[in-house]
Amino acid sequence: MKLLSGNSNLPLAQEMAGYLGTTLANANIKRFSDMEIFVEILDNVRGQDVFFIQSTSYPANDNIMEMLIAIDALKRASAKRITCVFPYFGYARQDRKPGPRTPISAKLVANIITKAGADRVLALDLHAGQIQGFFDIPLDHVYASPAIAEDILEHYPNKNLVIVSPDVGGVVRARALAKRIDADLAIVDKRRERAGISEVLNIIGEVEGRDCILFDDIIDSAGTMCNAAAALAKGGAASVSAYATHGVLSGPALDRIRNSALKELVVTNSIRMSEDAKKVEKIRVISIAPLLAEALKRVAEETSVSSLFDEPLAVKH
Repeated sequence: MKLLSGNSNLPLAQEMAGYLGTTLANANIKRFSDMEIFVEILDNVRGQDVFFIQSTSYPANDNIMEMLIAIDALKRASAKRITCVFPYFGYARQDRKPGPRTPISAKLVANIITKAGADRVLALDLHAGQIQGFFDIPLDHVYASPAIAEDILEHYPNKNLVIVSPDVGGVVRARALAKRIDADLAIVDKRRERAGISEVLNIIGEVEGRDCILFDDIIDSAGTMCNAAAALAKGGAASVSAYATHGVLSGPALDRIRNSALKELVVTNSIRMSEDAKKVEKIRVISIAPLLAEALKRVAEETSVSSLFDEPLAVKH
């Protein structure tokens, strides 16, 4: 197997390679003066099982184009199989038509990746499960919950925990984590008046005197998470923390987190942390590299990927 990485999250790719006892294959990925992207694979990949690692986070369009050109280069270099590895899959929130004359961009991106020549996809915590069906090639869906559960049990060992979904849409995700660590579940019921604005209405479940942990797949502008934290604090929670797989952290997110009721926000390194985000004391990052690397190894060996998640703490750091 050969591991290649784009520029979006090189530190994560290097950590994954280290876990597998290898190094990243050499590639020259650069921009011309007019910002066109050029990709040259410097190692021989003929007949190889190649994994290209790229988070399509900001700048999303550049990172997607970089990946597509790399796929084409690998295809023309006679790679045996090309697997696109998405620690974070951008455009995943555009998974349906919210109104008339609107696109389903997640499906469009899936079509483009397939047409470019990818043979397989591996993605971490897709925003919506149905995106798996958008691809006409095999897709392995990997969950961050083992690494997150391990971190929660390490930092919150008192068992007075409640896992809280910040909205009704994330209940299935939060329930799975609560079951994994044998904790109770609560739900923040909110009504979103318009995009980017959310209003917390009430809390379903017992949170008074409990250590509450909000859990979501993506934290973007942080409005939903911070409003939910304020509601939990008002409801008598002993402490409020938050976990999210993908720390997009755009717009006013950092200021909101600094001034929020959150004790801390924990995100994985599926997206490379900006320098400004690194300066926020409330934000802590855990590594998803061992879990993703183990999944890659199993894909290459054609063994079960789903068994990674059969046990509560399947992968140790």
